[in-house]
Formats: sequence, structure tokens, C-alpha cells
Amino acid sequence: MGVAGAMVGAWVVDEHGNTLRPGINWEDSRSQALIDEMTAVRPDLMSDIFAVSGSVMQQGCTLPVMAELLRSEPEVMARAHAVVGYKDWLRMRLTGVAATDTSEAAVAPGDARAQARSGRLMRLFGLEDHAYLFPKVIASEEIAGQLTDAAARATGLPEGLPVVAGAGDVIANVIGAGGLRPGAITAILGTTCMVGVCHDAPVFEPAGLGLLFSLPERYWYRAMVNVAGTSNLDWVISIACTDLAGRDDLLDRVTHMAASVPVGAQGATYIPYLSESGIIAPVIDAGARAQFSGLTPAHGREALLRAVYEGVAFSIVDLLELLAPPPGAPLVLTGGGGKSPLWCAMIAEVAGRTVVVPEGREFGARGAALLAATALGHFPSVAEASASVAGGGRAFSPSGRDASAWAAARGRYAQARDRALGTG
Repeated sequence: MGVAGAMVGAWVVDEHGNTLRPGINWEDSRSQALIDEMTAVRPDLMSDIFAVSGSVMQQGCTLPVMAELLRSEPEVMARAHAVVGYKDWLRMRLTGVAATDTSEAAVAPGDARAQARSGRLMRLFGLEDHAYLFPKVIASEEIAGQLTDAAARATGLPEGLPVVAGAGDVIANVIGAGGLRPGAITAILGTTCMVGVCHDAPVFEPAGLGLLFSLPERYWYRAMVNVAGTSNLDWVISIACTDLAGRDDLLDRVTHMAASVPVGAQGATYIPYLSESGIIAPVIDAGARAQFSGLTPAHGREALLRAVYEGVAFSIVDLLELLAPPPGAPLVLTGGGGKSPLWCAMIAEVAGRTVVVPEGREFGARGAALLAATALGHFPSVAEASASVAGGGRAFSPSGRDASAWAAARGRYAQARDRALGTG
């Protein structure tokens, strides 16, 4: 059995894997006051953490959350046997074994170069006396345990079924999309929006931006994230297309409306920073918010829809350019946004490179399955397992048509973005 799940956060469990309090996910912000206190004493705190982890630390990361729980809920933490993440809690319930994998340990935050926990960062958060709460770290493709009798009865699966350590959702998605090779560009256009490049050495540039994920077998995925992706389209549909709610052809009709408007959305521009937590690329700005600009009474909902599609496409290219990807390498697009040919074609035109939507769906689940297959010897390495699913799919190549209109639209977008972020 392969296991994957969202990363960081904290599940505080007893020796049986029972949670002692509600689980905490990565969006949680309870540690912000603690981080502010630490930063007041150590102004370079975030830079110091980035220098080790290669990632911008979010409030919901495991180390700051755990430090906050120790001071706010000491009675709970005194009863704790382990602090684990999403998939590690699930695997503990399946096998009775507390463990984590290298991808999780390295973003806790941890040591990206070693692809492991960082004693230095644990000391920074005052956690050295509680290191026993962090379970052992094993490779993603290593068998962590077997399905217990109780789990077998609950799931209907055979007792003793091998369960691998697994990986975080981002890592599993890269593997399942065939992206575990240097130079491969893998993007996720789902509720969130992420673009990253696979490397065979850790990359810390640009400094102080983005995330550095540890992949199996000494690979790394350098990623930039705009926290809101397809949620932008969901939002504008919810307010501009209420008459279409519940229709089976809603997305087809929305696509038709957006496609009916020329490149540039008749001068309307949309900045897709819709998340309440702001953005962490192309700059870090917790106060960044979505907005339209350039609107006149002549704009109808068709233009607004078109502007949202274009704004998300422009934001993806903002992220891509920060990564300095190999020239000519295709961008492999996963997530729900890849189902939209209109969006894929837009991204290809703006990026000036081919966008490939691989065959299949749920690439994180596929990545988890490939880790399990590697553990059982069906592949000699995770890299070869990932390579087995690479290629194919639907390709969208830039046509070069309307180049001047695209350039003008992106120029307006860049001006509006910089005004919104206070950088222009």
C-alpha cells in the first residue's frame, strides 16, 4: 500500500496512534505570535531558517506549531507519544508503527541538503528536549510496516499487507506525473497553484522565496507557489454566473464565454491573489489580495471571466520565471485546471513553451502506488518508476498568434500586480 497526504501540520498521538487533540493542518496560524516574538529577538529568523531548509516557513509548519502547543497545551503534550503529519498518522493507524519519510522531515522545517531533520532548527524552537516525539525517518519507498489485524478488518484488506513510508502530496504528484528527473517542470493548477523544477542538487535561489522539497534518491523540487489557483475561477463563477448554477454544462458555457473575448479581456485585468493568507511568490506578502482593474461599464461577465483565466496564466509564468527553467523544456500541468484546454493554451502562449497535460488523473495517488511498486521490486528505483509514466498526454504548443496583444495584456497585468504589492 502506498500512502501520500498534505504536508506539515501536527497530529499529537498516544502510543496507539489515537489523537490527543484535533489535528492541525498546514493552513493553521496559531504559531504566528510565537514567530513574531522570536523575530523580535532574532530579526534574521526567517532568513536563518531558509538557509537550512530552502523554504519559506509557514505558520502551520510542524516545528513552530509544536513549540506553540508546548506552551499553550502542556498537559496534552505531556501525554504525547509522537507528533506526526497527515499521512504518517494514517500509516500509524494502519500499521501501528510511528515513522515519517525524508520529504516530511525536511520541510518541518528541516535540513534540505541532508534531506533530514535539523537539530539546529529544533534547538532554535526550543524542542531539543522533546526530540523523542519525532518518529524515525525512513525512505519514501521503504516498507514501514504491515497492515494490522484491526486495520485489515476495518478496511477489508488482507492482514500483513506491506505499507510503505510514502511521501507528501507534492512529492507524490511529481513522481506520478513523471517529473523525477533533472530539468523536468511540473506544475499543479488546483485549488492552489504551484510550479517547480526537479534538480539533482539542492537549489536555494532565489533566496528567501519559494519551497524546496526533498524527493527520493537525492533529487529536489524547487517550487514557487501562488496560494490560489482554480479557486479564482470558482469564485468568479459563484458571483457572475449564478444563473448557471447546477447545470451539467456550466464549465463548457463559462469556457465559451471566456473564449468569446479577445486576448487582453478588453482591458480588464485580474490579480489572482485570492487566498486570505496572501502569497509567498513572486514576493512574500500576507496582505496581498485579489482585485480587478481597468473596469468600465462596457465590461460584461464574459470579460471578467476572461480576465480571471488570463490573470492565473500570468501568475503561473511569474512563478516559472523565478525558477529559471531549462529552455525548451515542456511544462507538465497537473490538477483540475489541466482539464481546461483554454487555460492550457493560454499558459503555453504566455510562457512561450509547450504545456503537456499527462494522461490520467490523481497523480499523487499514482506516485504513492509507484513508491509501493518500487518497494516490492517492480522497479529498480523510484526514478525509473516515475520515468515509466512520463510522456504522452495532450500537448499545447505556443502558436505565436496575437503576440502583441498578449504582450500588452501581460504589461497591464505586471503594472497592476506591482501596484497591488506596493513594488511598482
